[in-house]
Amino acid sequence: MENSMIGGVSDNNVWYVNSRASNHMTSHGEWFKDTKNLKTPGFVKTSDDTTHPITQIAKVSFSMQDGQTKYLKDVLHFPTITKNSVSIGQMVEQGLQVTFNPNGCFVEDMKNQGKLIAKRERNG
Repeated sequence: MENSMIGGVSDNNVWYVNSRASNHMTSHGEWFKDTKNLKTPGFVKTSDDTTHPITQIAKVSFSMQDGQTKYLKDVLHFPTITKNSVSIGQMVEQGLQVTFNPNGCFVEDMKNQGKLIAKRERNG
């Protein structure tokens, strides 16, 4: 299954860059690699005031524009959410730089000489 932060795949596989999210999160446990079950499951309250259980944490693979596979680390499994969310804060903690400008959103790998690894050009 191909995941994307750049569009062009089904809405189910799109990850939304989220400045309000504390963590990366998805309902798709089948995408997880190196899954860890939480000894004490937690809960997170979302912006619509609903509470969702956290059951697992893992990494999720992405196919990059250059054909390489990259991983989002420490992705939380929320079985009840409907959209995949990428946390800007967590990306920065993991060595990525996220830039927004009038042309769109750009993610660069600062551990790899600022190599552009994802972009989403502004639409409209």
